[in-house]
Amino acid sequence: MEKAVFVALDYDNKNDVQKLLAKLGKPENTYLKIGMELFYHAGSDLVKELVQQGYPIFLDLKLHDIPNTVYQAAKQLAQLGIFCTTIHALGGSEMIAAAQKGLADGTPEGKEIPKLLAVTELTSISDSILANEQNCSLPMAEQVVSLAQTAKKAGADGVICSPLEVEKLKKEVGDDFLYVTPGIRLASDTNGDQKRVATPQKAKEFGSSAIVVGRSITQADNPELTYQKIKKEFN
Repeated sequence: MEKAVFVALDYDNKNDVQKLLAKLGKPENTYLKIGMELFYHAGSDLVKELVQQGYPIFLDLKLHDIPNTVYQAAKQLAQLGIFCTTIHALGGSEMIAAAQKGLADGTPEGKEIPKLLAVTELTSISDSILANEQNCSLPMAEQVVSLAQTAKKAGADGVICSPLEVEKLKKEVGDDFLYVTPGIRLASDTNGDQKRVATPQKAKEFGSSAIVVGRSITQADNPELTYQKIKKEFN
């Protein structure tokens, strides 16, 4: 994976998506992330449409269920022609392996199998929530490493993690793994509802494989200029 900057399409309708895309340049140079809100509204038809136009699509649905259900779901997602998709690492090694097999079995002949990225701990999870609500005895960094190691052994291609955790992950999990990091903000932005954030420059320094940027671009006065600025800063 090149050092992509995924634009998070945090919209609840297709019209707003089209307005934004008209400002972001050529499809092949514009990586997009579709999450639950937009997918549940527009469904797979929008994904297919954008794939046909040439956009690399990160379909972020965070599958988390029993292995057979996840296998069947991943098999369907692979037929959409997406670039990558997500599962929850907390689902365990059997579920992760089932997702990987589903993607492989569902990918049309001659097409590249979508990358499987495992979500470790959401960037909205603080140390306090980890300890007091998830009842996890490990510190955040160790918990993320443990989940990433499980995901790698089970066949995932990478993890979704905080940019603040990438350096440690690379040391303990390896360089032959993808580290895709949300929680990216420009220095002038607020953190919003995310606790563990970084600028594109810091994500580059930490070693992120790719970054996900939402509101900094979608709510900008000039989304195209902001997108180009972030890509330049990250690369």
